[in-house]
Amino acid sequence: MIWYGIVISGILNFLTKFLSLTYFDTSKMNPFVKKILSYVPSAVFPAIIFPGIFLDSNGLIDFENNPKIYSSIIAVIIGILSRNILATIFSGLAAYWLIIFI
Repeated sequence: MIWYGIVISGILNFLTKFLSLTYFDTSKMNPFVKKILSYVPSAVFPAIIFPGIFLDSNGLIDFENNPKIYSSIIAVIIGILSRNILATIFSGLAAYWLIIFI
């Protein structure tokens, strides 16, 4: 019974991705729809990132004693100065590890 659920959800996942990539051509899309869809990444990104930074393991907001906030501030500063995604990622990780281990 569980395998049926896994197979059916895999098929549905494949079909939604396949149909959206093959049948929806962006050159044929309405300009209004293209403009609306251009805001989706900037709206979804904070909803994914901010809970991971600001919430603790219990789901409560933790501003003090939270190394993720300090390392994300350092990563944002390095990202603005260097304009390099790898430097931003590695500086954020290094800052997070340094703050945790110190």
